[in-house]
Amino acid sequence: MAKKLYDTAKKQERVILVGVITPDETKEQEKEYLEELAFLVETAGGKTIKQFTQKLQRPDVRTYVGKGKLEEILAFVTNEEIDIVVFDDELSPSQLRNIERELKCMVLDRSNLILDIFAGRAQTAQAKTQVELAQSRYLLPRLTRMWTHLERQKGGIGMRGPGESQIETDRRIILNKISVLEERLEQIDRQSETQRRNRGDLIRVALVGYTNVGKSTIMNMLSKSEVFAENKLFATLDTTVRKVVIENVPFLLSDTVGFIRKLPHHLIECFKSTLAEVKEADILLHVVDMSHPNFEDQIKTVNETLKDLEALDKPTIMVFNKIDAYLNEDQPMSFDDYKKSWMNKINAPAIFISALKNENIQEFRALIYEKVKEMHQGKYPNNSFLY
Repeated sequence: MAKKLYDTAKKQERVILVGVITPDETKEQEKEYLEELAFLVETAGGKTIKQFTQKLQRPDVRTYVGKGKLEEILAFVTNEEIDIVVFDDELSPSQLRNIERELKCMVLDRSNLILDIFAGRAQTAQAKTQVELAQSRYLLPRLTRMWTHLERQKGGIGMRGPGESQIETDRRIILNKISVLEERLEQIDRQSETQRRNRGDLIRVALVGYTNVGKSTIMNMLSKSEVFAENKLFATLDTTVRKVVIENVPFLLSDTVGFIRKLPHHLIECFKSTLAEVKEADILLHVVDMSHPNFEDQIKTVNETLKDLEALDKPTIMVFNKIDAYLNEDQPMSFDDYKKSWMNKINAPAIFISALKNENIQEFRALIYEKVKEMHQGKYPNNSFLY
C-alpha cells in the first residue's frame, strides 16, 4: 500500500516540495511542475509550506539533490516541524532509503503521492483493485525491513536450514497478492467487456483530457446527470457511461480519468482496462483548459497517453473549455485571434465553450450531433431511419 499522506482524524500534514531543474527544462517549467505538485498535495489533504529546487545536469543517483541542498532541506524540516517531503519525480528504491535516512521523516515521490490520491478516490471494485495492484507493484522493489525483531524465521523440526529473511517473506507475500489482484482484475475486465458488448448499436463518445479541465462538468451538462465534479486533480477516477440523446440521435458518452504528466507507469498499466472505453470509442472529445498558461504541454501529454493506448488516430473534436476564465485574465492575444490561430493549427473540428457558464453550448451540441449522425449512418446503415 502507498503511504497515506493525510488522515482526516489527524491534523493537516505540513509538506515541502523538492524538484530538480535539468538543462532541458526552464525555470518557468519547473515552477509550473511544482505548482501542479502542490495542487496534488492539496488534493491529498496536505499543506505545502515551502518549495526547494536545484539546477543539476541530472538528479543525483544517491539522494536526488546534492549534499548541500539536502542539508539545507534537513535544517528546514527540523526547524519548521515538517511532516512529509515530496519529490517531483519517481525515486529509485535506493534514493528513497538514502533520503529517509538523512531527513528522518516521511518521504514520498510523485508516483507515491498520485497513488495515495487514487486510493482515496476509487469507488468501484474495478478501480479499487486497479489501485491496489498499482500500489503493490510500486511497493515490491521498495520493501524495507519493517519488523527488525524478526531477522530470520526460527528453525526446528520440519523447519531446519538457514530460514528465510523477513524481507524475503514480505516479497513473497506481495507477489502472491499481486497474483490474486491480477486474477481478480481479469475477472472484472471480462464482466466489463461483456457489458460493453451488450450496449447495442450505439456510437460511443469518450471525454478525454488533462486532469481538472472540466470533463465531468461537460458530462453533467450533456447527459443531465450528476457525475462528481470538483476543482481538484483526479476528481473523477471511475469511468462513467451515460446514454445521451441530441435531437433524435442517441449515443453513449463516457467520462474517464484525467491524464497528467509523469503519470506512474504502474497506474497506466493497471488502468488500461478502465481506459478501454477510450480505446473502443468511435469519437473522442479532447477537452482543453484554454485558460491554463501551458495548455499546449497538457495537449501533448494527453496525445502521448492516447498514443500509448493506440487511440490517437480516432476521430476527435477539440473542446477548448473555460473561455470565461480566459476572457477574465490578461492574455497575450485577443480571443478572436487566438481562436483563428488554433483553428489553423489543428486538423480536427474545434469548439470554444464554457461548460460552467453555459457559453456556446448549443453550437457544441450541434457539432456533436453532426459528427455522431455521420458516423452512425456509416457504421449502422440499417438504423439510418433515425434520421
